[in-house]
Amino acid sequence: MSFSTLGLSEKVLAAVEASGYTEPTAIQAGAIPYVLERRDVLGIAQTGTGKTASFTLPMITLLEKGRARARMPRTLILEPTRELAAQVEDNFNRYGVNHKLNVALLIGGVSFAEQDRKLERGADVLIATPGRLLDHFERGKLLLQGVDILVIDEADRMLDMGFIPDIERICKLIPFTRQTLFFSATMPSEIQRLTDTFLQNPAKVEVAKASTTAETVTQRIAAAEPEDYEKRAKLRELIEGAEDLQNAIVFCNRKRDVATLFRSLVRHEFSVGALHGDMDQRSRMTMLDNFKKGNIKILVASDVAARGLDIPSVSHVFNFDLPIQAEDYVHRIGRTGRAGRDGTAISIVTGKDEKALQAINETIGKELEWVGEPVDFSAPVEEKKSRRRSTRGQKDKNRSRKSKAEAQEAPVQEADSVPAGLEEQPMVPMHTERRAPARARGGRRANQPKDEAIFRNASHIPAFLLRETRSKVQSR
Repeated sequence: MSFSTLGLSEKVLAAVEASGYTEPTAIQAGAIPYVLERRDVLGIAQTGTGKTASFTLPMITLLEKGRARARMPRTLILEPTRELAAQVEDNFNRYGVNHKLNVALLIGGVSFAEQDRKLERGADVLIATPGRLLDHFERGKLLLQGVDILVIDEADRMLDMGFIPDIERICKLIPFTRQTLFFSATMPSEIQRLTDTFLQNPAKVEVAKASTTAETVTQRIAAAEPEDYEKRAKLRELIEGAEDLQNAIVFCNRKRDVATLFRSLVRHEFSVGALHGDMDQRSRMTMLDNFKKGNIKILVASDVAARGLDIPSVSHVFNFDLPIQAEDYVHRIGRTGRAGRDGTAISIVTGKDEKALQAINETIGKELEWVGEPVDFSAPVEEKKSRRRSTRGQKDKNRSRKSKAEAQEAPVQEADSVPAGLEEQPMVPMHTERRAPARARGGRRANQPKDEAIFRNASHIPAFLLRETRSKVQSR
């Protein structure tokens, strides 16, 4: 099958041919005809199979007729991250080279004024993250009544990032007669509920089981000690021993781990860069551009780089940390082995990752292969528990033996005997002396005479009750 059989316009076909593509992927062949028929589409496919082009190409064909009005975009594409939004913009610029389409990009980290100027000119294609889109709408700079096509890309990522309430609000602001396209690699139950609400009789295009990985990716796991320095040493060993490594992305769960690992690899003279959510937009785009151009060989990143980034030449993916959500593993390793290429994904596993590894195996439906000899993490844990129990038992035995020995050595006392030093002593009257005040306001007081304690019921009157009042002292 070729692109010419899908119903795309001649201008789009010329742009596709100039890009070097001859045959559509399975998701493209299944989704493009439905999009051109103006039907709602629910597309589920493995990451790296060309989902972006499956809605970009038919949208450009449909936009050949008509013209955008100021502040009223004709189409809207929602993306979870700035990088994905910028990547979709690159796709429209590449495949729409023979068209005069106005493409506006609304993402954070960029001046509002520059984005307002693009909206004032009229946008045929509006690509945005939900937060920045609602900011423009609430400022009165954007009207959504003219949107004919709505695309929600990486819908499951929208769910993970908490964008579902914003998505629901945006869908209610767009005309009911719109065409809605959903694309994702996984389809949780919450996303299914959303599609049932906002899609009308959608054409479901599922070219692979949800949460499955591409067959072109070789997946392995390597054991390491749980300490961070041990994991860093293991990562360096895997990178240096990797075959045909052109470039690689290393994923960490936390942003501070990204910075720590980046500094470690720099000290060991690796060509490395870092990418995480706390970086400003210009730095993030510059880092991605350097990685794409080959200026840096290894990119240490958080999950901000796990979804949808199209860097075809990535040969290896390393998981320094196993992802918290098993579905994120599918997206991480999807950065390699794209567009039919071969790729390798290696994950570092410690004794603390037993449950996470089990969840990943259940999600992808197969057991991951080990680098070297397989490791059973459950055995050391049981061994430690048994050793801990035996140690506690030995301590209890020693304590019991010691107490018995002390009891045998202690002399036996008669019941009526009185311990030495505690014989009854005759009661002697107690005398107390009044303390002289350390310092008074008018100077040191005269020494007070000694007073005998008055005994009554084996108690005495406190000394402060025997002091004269201040008025009597001053009268002297």
